[in-house]
Amino acid sequence: MTATLEAGLRPLIPEDIARIVIAPKSYTDDKVIYPAFQWLRENMPLGVAEVEGYDPIWIVTKHADIRAIELNAKLFHNADHNPILNDRASDAFMRQINGGSLRLISSLTYMDPPEHAAYRNLTQSWFMPSRIAKLEDQIRALARQSVEKLLSFDGECDFVRDFALHYPLRVIMTLFGVPPEDEPRMLKLTQEFFGVHDPEEQRPEMVADPVAAARMWAATLEDFYAYFDDLSAQRRAHPTDDMLSLIANAQVNGAPIPRDEANGYYVAIATAGHDTTSSSTAGGLHGMLLYPENFAKLKEAPSLVKGLVDEAIRWTSPVKHFMRNAVEETQVRGQTIRAMDRLMMCYPSGNRDEEVFADPTRFDITRSPNPHIAFGFGPHMCLGQHLAKLEMRVLFEELLPHLGSIELAGDPRMVETNFVGGYKTLPIRFTKR
Repeated sequence: MTATLEAGLRPLIPEDIARIVIAPKSYTDDKVIYPAFQWLRENMPLGVAEVEGYDPIWIVTKHADIRAIELNAKLFHNADHNPILNDRASDAFMRQINGGSLRLISSLTYMDPPEHAAYRNLTQSWFMPSRIAKLEDQIRALARQSVEKLLSFDGECDFVRDFALHYPLRVIMTLFGVPPEDEPRMLKLTQEFFGVHDPEEQRPEMVADPVAAARMWAATLEDFYAYFDDLSAQRRAHPTDDMLSLIANAQVNGAPIPRDEANGYYVAIATAGHDTTSSSTAGGLHGMLLYPENFAKLKEAPSLVKGLVDEAIRWTSPVKHFMRNAVEETQVRGQTIRAMDRLMMCYPSGNRDEEVFADPTRFDITRSPNPHIAFGFGPHMCLGQHLAKLEMRVLFEELLPHLGSIELAGDPRMVETNFVGGYKTLPIRFTKR
């Protein structure tokens, strides 16, 4: 790509802004990352970041541009390069251990047409709204159990560690078919999978490694695969009525789904299937604590909980980016994008675009319409979006009637990541009704 972005032919983002957008640590502080995104939207909505150690990349910050690029999956691919932004050293390590390929995991994220559609169709009907709606009673029972646990604390707890991490994990693992006793293992592996840049989540032996993130990602995948190989074999021999059985016995083009593709599916569901939901749930509560008029409105009109869910997802944007590459020369916002140029879709920025959202930094559960792009857009739009929204709606419906008051009991902390993540801690005090 360096050869296609000659000096003078591209808008070059100031180095300090470019470093903020790319650095995982920036996403731990809203007062750092969101002003950088705002500057870009106002001054250079589509520009090139050149940061030492990384490929030059286009930074895409406007809602309309992200949406247009994601709608055109034939022109903008996920998988010709790495759909996740790594530094050059990490990408080189990935190629070294994977026969020259950056596709370390055969998940939908690493697939382009027509392969992507063939594999997405395996589970798409399972995630349709009509199918998901039938799960509400089962999910509500799990929500009530979680709320009872929260209320058992003596008026103070960590909303993330004591509550938000566990409920969506319990939901997705129940539907997936993972035994309850294995849920702590799935949570730990997920935190390692998405927290590869966070010193508190890294495995001790990898902290000082220059390619620690890549090594930890690879090691975590090995652990996931070892676990799911056994479970998948069980479901092929004795299928049950769960998602794991559906995938284990699936066929593509008349042949059984290969091991790597099955494991790619399992890992995607076992990680993103709960981590993003727990982050958005915590974000919803944090938003109400910062803008308490929302809590009062919900007390008066519980039906506003649907608005709370969408606003929590927009405001939190747990997926920070995905990468795309152009397959041929094209134009975006008047800029020439050459073949194999890489573009970073910055979802938190698109979800605070002033041209789309009035007063975008404010948390407002009455925001309507709320066309956020936290689930992505186009053919790669999140398969589990309807499940995530149902989980969150049911949880808040069960929780809020029991709370008389709620306030912060300390500063929240965020996971250090530029990929997927959100709240690490959210200390609260509350009174019960």
